[in-house]
Amino acid sequence: MDSTDAPEFSGAGRSLEVLRAEAHDELRTLIELRCRAGEDPWEVIPELPTVDEQVVISLRADAFGHAGAGASSGMSLGGELEFLRRIALWHPELSRAVWLLMGKLEDAGHL
Repeated sequence: MDSTDAPEFSGAGRSLEVLRAEAHDELRTLIELRCRAGEDPWEVIPELPTVDEQVVISLRADAFGHAGAGASSGMSLGGELEFLRRIALWHPELSRAVWLLMGKLEDAGHL
């Protein structure tokens, strides 16, 4: 799959407030699960994405039909970046989170 095969951004169906509430619930669940497994919350929380980053991760996962942040979309780095740009255009409030995640993708792509 190349950048021209990128799925359409379908984040228009839910408001940003709903997306953020869902992301907050996901993060709260992750914290609880990891702490119940014996991890220290002071170590767990800094490792997790922000609520807005989790929204972007979830939108990406929904678009590509998988639930993992690290799961491959099958697209090139350029295709991934273009898809993330579309999220920022649709929800400008998520621009900061999008740019942070784009930087992480670019860094990982250059390793």
